[in-house]
Amino acid sequence: MNVSSGYEQAWESFWQDAPHEPGGVFWDCAPELAAEQHYPHFRAYFDPGLPVVDLGCGNGTQTRFLAERYDRVVGVDLSREAIDRARRDDPHGVAEYQRLDAVDTDAVERLHEEIGDANVYMRGVLHQCEPEDRGRLADGIAVLTGHRGRAFALELAEAAKPVLMGLAQGPAGPPQKLGAIFAHGIAPGEVSDAALPGFFRAAGLEVLADGEQPLVTTEFRVDGTRIEIPSKWLVAGRTG
Repeated sequence: MNVSSGYEQAWESFWQDAPHEPGGVFWDCAPELAAEQHYPHFRAYFDPGLPVVDLGCGNGTQTRFLAERYDRVVGVDLSREAIDRARRDDPHGVAEYQRLDAVDTDAVERLHEEIGDANVYMRGVLHQCEPEDRGRLADGIAVLTGHRGRAFALELAEAAKPVLMGLAQGPAGPPQKLGAIFAHGIAPGEVSDAALPGFFRAAGLEVLADGEQPLVTTEFRVDGTRIEIPSKWLVAGRTG
């Protein structure tokens, strides 16, 4: 089963309309504020001999950071426009990029057949999925990791809701980059703190580590402080 055509088109139009400059997208912060901060959480769990799949790679900002630390990194995204941007922004080809519907079981299995067991890095994708797709996304991650790989996921916490609502309902309306998300119909949905590990356990993966760390954005409040969204992270994989 694939994602709905409306959901896919919403993401396609978002990336078609998104600014091209670095940081032009709400969550597209520099790696030192994202993947580099997450690296200590998953470094000990990721087998360095396995490929890494950056799931929901967007324009590849974090993918290129991961490619500096692992021999083979594959950025995948639902949006063809996002993948085209990632390739253009990586002229030296330090990483690979593929369009992938991560809830399409056949497509995920084909990728696993191509690269074998892999580690998966995912930042803020599950809560952006339509609710009925979240379990299938976790199932797809379990296929990609196989027996040897591990998955790292960072997702918005329950405490993110009042922060986002406060930004959206401010006197001047939401900040421009957040407003673009709402305008394209891809506003984040709610995933309870308890539900996050549950998706991975239901997919047959054990939660090996977890913690809290905000999702850092490229947007700022009127007082000049950077907007950070409360988030939870975990590392999951099969054991035994």
